[in-house]
Amino acid sequence: MTLTRRLALAAVLAAPLAAAPAMAQTQITVQHALPANSHTGVGASTFGQAFERLTNGRYKVVIQRNDNEREMVESVQIGTIDCTFTSTGPVGNFVPEVRLFDVPFLFRDATHARGVLDGETGQQVLARFPARGLVGVIWIENGFRNLTNSRHEVRTPADVRGLKIRTMENQVHMRAFTTLGALPTPMAFSELVPALQQGTVDGQENPISVIVANNLNQVQRYMTMTRHVYSPQVMICNPQTVGRLNAADRALFQQAAVEAQTANRARVTADDDAGVAELRRRGMTVVTEVDTAAFQAALAPAFAEWERTLDAATLRRIRDWQPN
Repeated sequence: MTLTRRLALAAVLAAPLAAAPAMAQTQITVQHALPANSHTGVGASTFGQAFERLTNGRYKVVIQRNDNEREMVESVQIGTIDCTFTSTGPVGNFVPEVRLFDVPFLFRDATHARGVLDGETGQQVLARFPARGLVGVIWIENGFRNLTNSRHEVRTPADVRGLKIRTMENQVHMRAFTTLGALPTPMAFSELVPALQQGTVDGQENPISVIVANNLNQVQRYMTMTRHVYSPQVMICNPQTVGRLNAADRALFQQAAVEAQTANRARVTADDDAGVAELRRRGMTVVTEVDTAAFQAALAPAFAEWERTLDAATLRRIRDWQPN
C-alpha cells in the first residue's frame, strides 16, 4: 500500500471520531453579592459544583458577583440570569410575606431560625414566590445582624439616637431604626463602603460573616453584638429555568441546593465562632454586653405596628416554635 493510500485510509478511519458531537451542556448563571470566600460565595460554589457533579457535567454553573441584590432579583424575574443567592432584605419588595422574618428579636438563636425556615412556615412562604414570577428554592442565611458605627460604642437604645445607619431597602428594618431614633438610609450594598468612607452614613448593620468578608473594620471602628435581626438568605430562580428541568434533573437540582445550604450554614457558624476575635485582632472595638431587653422595650411601638400590618398569627407561631 502506498503512503498516499495509507494516509487516506487513516483519514477515513479517524473521520467518525472527529465528527462525533461534543456532549450537550446547558449553562446556568448564578449571581450573589459577596466575595467568593464568604458564606454566600461558599454556598453558591457548592451548589454549582454539586449540580455539575450530580448531572455528570450536562450542566455548567457559572457563578458571578453582583453587589446590587434588588437588581439580581429583578434579573431573575425577567430571565436575564437564572438564579441568585440573596439576602431577604430586598425580597420583601417582591414577595411581601418574606417581611415576616425581618421582625427584630423574632428568633432566639440559629436553631430556632433554621427550624422555622426549613419547616412548615418557611415552606409556606416559599410557595408564595411563583405568583411573583420567581421560584424560591431553599433558605440559606447570613446569620444574626449586628450594628457597627464610626462614632461611639453602642450599649443601649439611647446610643443609637442620631446615628445615620445604612439599611437594606427593607421597610421593616427602616421602621425599627426610625423607632430607635436613628436615621435609616437605604442603599445597595455596592454603595456601602464609599458611603462609610465619605461619612454619608455613620454605620451599618450586618452579620459578622458579612463584616469580616468585606473588611468593614477598615471603615468602622465599633461593633455591637445587638443580634437584633436574624437575616435569612434565599436561593431564587427563574421559573422558566426550573421548568426546563425534567423531573430527575429537578430532584438533582434540589439535592445540590441542600448541599449549598449545609455549606453556607456551616460557614456562618464558623464565622460567628471566630469573628469577634478576628475583628478585635483587626483593631475593632467589639461590645458584647448589650441591654437586649431595653432594645425590645424601645421597639414596642414598631412591634404593635407589625402585629397590625403583618400576619400576627404567624408571628406568634414563629415565636412559639420549639424543636421536636
